[in-house]
Amino acid sequence: MIRVLLADDQSLVRAGFRALLDAQPDIEVAGEASDGEEALAGVRELRPDIVLMDIRMPLLDGLAATRRITEDDALKDVKVVMLTTFELDEYVFEAIRSGASGFLVKDTEPEELLRAVRAVVDGDALLSPGVTRRLIAEFAARSKEPAAEGALAGLTEREREVMALVGIGLSNEEIARRLVVSPLTAKTHVSRTMVKLGARDRAQLVVLAYESGLVRPGWLG
Repeated sequence: MIRVLLADDQSLVRAGFRALLDAQPDIEVAGEASDGEEALAGVRELRPDIVLMDIRMPLLDGLAATRRITEDDALKDVKVVMLTTFELDEYVFEAIRSGASGFLVKDTEPEELLRAVRAVVDGDALLSPGVTRRLIAEFAARSKEPAAEGALAGLTEREREVMALVGIGLSNEEIARRLVVSPLTAKTHVSRTMVKLGARDRAQLVVLAYESGLVRPGWLG
């Protein structure tokens, strides 16, 4: 059973999400929070698998709450997906840097929300469809001068290749087609790369791909 914590200051948003999620046989809403402080307390008490976190909330905003969750070793298994009203919310970039596994716009289709919850729990980062490459391009435009690639020294050539493809926004299926391997093999390579680099998830792998210089601005065309 996938346990979800809903964090949003609008009760109607929480009620809508709860109705959809609780209707699934493999998902349950473990708790709700109306501000960042409640969300943080709820995560520590309930240890959900995933938090659907609104970016803008009173007392403690979603970014700060996410940062506290992802920096706490005791909560390393909790995934956070940010909720935003607009596809390219000005804070989405910082949310990914803060450790969020991805983001969704609040008016996303129900099927996409359910897919997102399951995908993130399975270890795949989730960004709203059609936004992935634009978000990565934004990250590339803001990224600092790449650090030395020494951090990638423990990776095999294939793992570097896979990491670069993750960095330009390809899914496991797309990577599999590019490398002519099975999707399971592609996923295994991605997982091993994350383990070696200590990355929480796919989103952090994208950040590391740019910060290491493995992927550079302009690669997206």
